[in-house]
Amino acid sequence: MLWIIFMLLLFISSMEMLTQNRWKKQVSTGLLENCTGCVLCSEDNGCITCHHRLFLLIWRDGIRQYGMCVHTCPPGYFGVRGLEVNRCTKCRSPSCESCFSRDFCMKCKDKFYLHKGQCFRQCPPSTAVQPGTRECQETCEPGPWSEWSTCTHEGRTCGCKWGLETRVREVAGTAKEEGAVCPALLETRRCRMRKHCPGGEHHTG
Repeated sequence: MLWIIFMLLLFISSMEMLTQNRWKKQVSTGLLENCTGCVLCSEDNGCITCHHRLFLLIWRDGIRQYGMCVHTCPPGYFGVRGLEVNRCTKCRSPSCESCFSRDFCMKCKDKFYLHKGQCFRQCPPSTAVQPGTRECQETCEPGPWSEWSTCTHEGRTCGCKWGLETRVREVAGTAKEEGAVCPALLETRRCRMRKHCPGGEHHTG
């Protein structure tokens, strides 16, 4: 009886070793699922090179490094096509969800705001959050209002009952950036005119 149990255990052990050897062979030849798309696959590190349309994504788990071939790079990475291998390169900023290049972010993660390719927890000075997005848009700081202009109506300063007067203000410093959000730079209001012009000329309006 003991001899039968011993032979059974020996058989099970042999089958486990055979299964492991087969698994290692499959990994090395790229037949397992985690080697899909690989041209060359390592037993310990996964994909090393990919088919020309795919990107090689490499990540670390402790001290070990793994590779996988993907059609599109995941969030936090951007694709770089090369002569020998296409790679998924990680965005430099950990707060960046999608980037155009290593240092230029296109979309930030939640709780961050995008401004000129960088992610911020708050929009920088002279910027404000653009409605409906998490992007910071340039604002401008206008100077003081001018005095109200002369009250006129169709170019005339008298001879009518009512006219319009305007005042303006300019943006301080350099010219504002294209697309910047600015408050009103011109105001108009109704005003009462002199009905009688010098010389006795009279118009109604």
